[in-house]
Amino acid sequence: MSETGGPQPEPTPGARPAWVPTGATPAGATPASPTPVPGTTGPTPASPAAGREPAPTSPTPAPPQDGEATPADNKPRPAWLLPVAIVAGVVVVGGIVAAIVASQGGDDAATPAVTATVVAPSPTPTVAPAERPDPTAFTSALPASVLQYAFSTEAPADDWLAADALEAVADTYTDGGTGTLVVDAGQFATAEQADAFAKTLLTGDGTTNVEAGLPAAGEVTAGGEKVGTFVIQDAGDGTGVAVWTNGTSVFRLTTAVADVTNAYTAFPL
Repeated sequence: MSETGGPQPEPTPGARPAWVPTGATPAGATPASPTPVPGTTGPTPASPAAGREPAPTSPTPAPPQDGEATPADNKPRPAWLLPVAIVAGVVVVGGIVAAIVASQGGDDAATPAVTATVVAPSPTPTVAPAERPDPTAFTSALPASVLQYAFSTEAPADDWLAADALEAVADTYTDGGTGTLVVDAGQFATAEQADAFAKTLLTGDGTTNVEAGLPAAGEVTAGGEKVGTFVIQDAGDGTGVAVWTNGTSVFRLTTAVADVTNAYTAFPL
């Protein structure tokens, strides 16, 4: 209590009495450790006093001798490291192989092979065709040559004339050797007469010749319109016969069976 006898305030814990000089430590009190200020570096400890033994430090490892593993080499590798390295190597090698294959065979795989088709030229006569005797409008339209065969001789076709043909001839063509081609051609008054006569020139169905594709039959067209019919047969004696009509005209072509289809195709009428 003060001399006035009134109550005195309770001292605040840690507060310095007013009578204690600033910076002084009261007797019996333990000096407080300095409180570091946040964000600042704490006080640097004083250097050891003279004569005091310095604090022991960790020994510095000796440098590795030749052939000895360094501490870093002795450090165990993670278990996942080896599989990852193997997979990465396989991917890189696979990419290199794929690039080589693509550069060497890519074009061949993408571009289809082209097969060339060689078409042999049509044979032509080795001899000059003869002049037609007394040509008419009908006989002048007959060809001077058919494939390798050239016109040689002409004679009237009496049996055709006897069947009411207005005009009929039998022409012989030669290849300059032993090969011959004979064409009988006639003109009739009507297409019906021509069709009826053409049917009498066929002998049955002929011999089946699979290699030559015979017998064969179909329509004769001109300008996209049907103008007649044709039949090609193997006569069975080494020769082939083609019979066809073209409007009021009738034609019969006889030659070697191997040439008969081509000769019929090359005939212009």
